[in-house]
Amino acid sequence: MLLLQIIAELLVRIGKPIYRIINFFVKKSHFSIKVNWKYFFIIFSSIFLIIGGYVFYVEIIKDLPGVDQIYNMPKMSTKIVDRNGNLLYKFYEDENRTWVSLDKIPESLIQATIAIEDKNFYKHHGISLKGLFQALIYNFKKNSDNSLRGGSTITQQLVKNVFFTNEKSFKRKIKEAILTVLVENKLNKNEILEKYFNKVSYGGEAYGVEEASLKYFGKNVWEISPTEAAYLAGLPAAPSSYSPFGNNPEYGYLRQKHVIAEMVNAKFINQEKANSLLSEKIEIIKDKKKIKAAHFVFYVKNIIEKKYNWENFGKLGLTITTSLDLDAQNYSEKVVVEELEKVKNLKITNGAAMVVDVKNGDILAMVGSKNYNASDIDGKFNVTTALRQPGSSIKPINYLLALENGFNLASIVNDSPVTYFFSGQKNYSPQNYNGKYMGPVNLRTALASSLNIPSVKLLARNGIDNMIDLAEKMGITTWKDRKRYGLSLALGSGEVKMTEMTQAYSIFANSGENVEINPILKIDNYLGQTIYQKEVEKKEVVKPEYTFLINSVLSDNQARSPIFGLNSLLVVPNKTVAVKTGTTNSLKDNWCIGWTPSYLTAVWVGNNDGSPMSWVASGVTGATPIWNRITSKILEDKADESWNIPSGIYKDNICGKDEYFIFDSKTNNGCNKNELLL
Repeated sequence: MLLLQIIAELLVRIGKPIYRIINFFVKKSHFSIKVNWKYFFIIFSSIFLIIGGYVFYVEIIKDLPGVDQIYNMPKMSTKIVDRNGNLLYKFYEDENRTWVSLDKIPESLIQATIAIEDKNFYKHHGISLKGLFQALIYNFKKNSDNSLRGGSTITQQLVKNVFFTNEKSFKRKIKEAILTVLVENKLNKNEILEKYFNKVSYGGEAYGVEEASLKYFGKNVWEISPTEAAYLAGLPAAPSSYSPFGNNPEYGYLRQKHVIAEMVNAKFINQEKANSLLSEKIEIIKDKKKIKAAHFVFYVKNIIEKKYNWENFGKLGLTITTSLDLDAQNYSEKVVVEELEKVKNLKITNGAAMVVDVKNGDILAMVGSKNYNASDIDGKFNVTTALRQPGSSIKPINYLLALENGFNLASIVNDSPVTYFFSGQKNYSPQNYNGKYMGPVNLRTALASSLNIPSVKLLARNGIDNMIDLAEKMGITTWKDRKRYGLSLALGSGEVKMTEMTQAYSIFANSGENVEINPILKIDNYLGQTIYQKEVEKKEVVKPEYTFLINSVLSDNQARSPIFGLNSLLVVPNKTVAVKTGTTNSLKDNWCIGWTPSYLTAVWVGNNDGSPMSWVASGVTGATPIWNRITSKILEDKADESWNIPSGIYKDNICGKDEYFIFDSKTNNGCNKNELLL
């Protein structure tokens, strides 16, 4: 009401001379009017107020943002970190921001900001007339850092950052003033400060004091010194001008000196302390943007986006704690590069590797290529998620199916030439990789020595569809078009992904239990609240008796010695490790996969474009050296583990050799070589 009375009185005062002018012209025209001017101007004032109020509503109030938007979350960077909190990468859209609470912001930074931006912050109610007047005086003077001082309070700057663009107009200033008063009524001073420190720009993509501190000093904001705090406090007024990476980096240091002087004026520090701060040198780190474990980072991002349908991933302010062990990752990357260099004469240009903790499905390392930024190949192509033929490394699934169908490790199969005839198709005659035949052999020797012909004969008995069914149950999803596959599936003609091979073979490591490969340990929102926590679930998909037998074969160095020798790189000294190699007949893909009851390592080498390698001897020349070094490193400080013998297994001496049997397996014992099952 008081405001309306003032406006009415002003209109009356303005209206008197207007009335007299009008009345003068009326008299000159020989007309006379008798009007009570007070009533006239009451009517005039009312009309003016109505029209003015309408215009004010249309131009200002109608499009005024809702003040409650001050609570809206700004664009927040999403961080992906390893299991120990080491940053792998940040995703953000335009604004790189990490929220920090006010209690983590040093008092020195708060004081420096108030001193340079708004000395009367705790005294005004949003708009400071005194501050505007002081800014005008300051701007008329010559300043060493060529700076201009604005009259906006901290609250006004917050409102400008939250509600408006950089448009400069009188209309926007009116809106800003209204919202500033409203915000001051909504939030207390500490809440305003916290939002200010987290929302304003400190240069480039760095928004908020935490990202500014990390960008310029390489440390968290709560770790900065008072001198560094004075530097940061000076940036928001003109981030581009004061940037240490701009054309005039000296302006930032001059601005810092001015901040310290203003802290003295505001009585936050004395001159002695100011001199001490001025004598300290600050070191601005180089602006480095480097992604660590790049293929893994984008693999995780893809999982999150698909699982939660988060299209605005880069502004959600999430902290995604992954299972990756950065030390294991760095070592694996190093080994892949070093070993590929040794075999470049074999026309091998790329390699990939994964390390998994099978007990909980943690990916400890993922090397998608020899170098994410490699120019001689498409380094960004992630081989661990690509389709590649597994070669003989797929054979354990075929042998597992044979065991489930009643065979045992002593069952005899004839490693001899065979040809399969198919109507309307080319005859199929599988060959062993060395071109030789071993004659009647038991399944232990056939699998350990990775003989091709026995594997094809087993698949002919097992059934192709049955093998695909088992593979899908174990986690392989890439054999959907079943018409594509024939008996060569036993030798790895069906493309697989390394991520799915590790899932499938972790079931061997886990004695028949499936533990989902999941690289995400937890997800926190920008306020530090946990919105996802990994829970490990186990489900038996294969009987432990069968996986025990497969593990006993593939960890049996004696059984594979006729082909690989006793001292091959398939051996990790003093450790029990099941391991299987694989090389495609076309020499396009070379694999080595090995596991213990706790860890699995998978390695591939080859060429992204599918061109063949020149020569890789049975898998022990390409992928195996990489596998051996990585596995040895993972296990070096671990106690040796072996698989417990399940209750459905018994041991018997067959022809002078001990062998494990399942109670309901076929009776063929492997002694009488005339009793060939295949």
